[in-house]
Amino acid sequence: MKQLVLASSNPGKLAELASILIPLGYQPHPQSQWQVPDVIENGTSFLENALLKARNAAAHSGLPALGDDSGLVVASLDGKPGIYSARFAGENASAAENNHKLLQEMSAVTGENRQAYFYCVMVLVRSPEDPAPVIATGRWNGRILQQLRGEGGFGYDPLFEIPELGKTAAELQPELKNRISHRGLALKSIVEQL
Repeated sequence: MKQLVLASSNPGKLAELASILIPLGYQPHPQSQWQVPDVIENGTSFLENALLKARNAAAHSGLPALGDDSGLVVASLDGKPGIYSARFAGENASAAENNHKLLQEMSAVTGENRQAYFYCVMVLVRSPEDPAPVIATGRWNGRILQQLRGEGGFGYDPLFEIPELGKTAAELQPELKNRISHRGLALKSIVEQL
């Protein structure tokens, strides 16, 4: 098994990534194993933030590191919450608070204007100074419902419906979600590039 550190403290994200990586021969370790401090995400794009996270985790752990930055992009909200998805309702906001704010902001939005997508950028660095990181993206199209539905997943999953399935991300079996989600698609691309 190849060892790498996951540049995240999000338990939902860690579980998703581990379930995909382990069968592919990669043994992921959470950055907390090395007491890696969270990096300040002051990039202006998903790519910049993913690279900041990966380089930080590699510097503190001495292992190759996989960083990702992902979020929900809603066209009718000019791309919000975007890179601020985890803190849409404020610093340290809960998923429930973020979902509530999204519903409030979209209260007057109807029909096709409720389209959205999850976007993910993953970056794998072999060392903190890696001049040629492996970069992959994934995009998952859907729409925002007017109320929560489903018990699984995390974050905005209970509001994000995949129209062709008629289910929210929170209603999907983890194996299916990992295969078709933005994060799953980006990770598959990373593995193919390796």
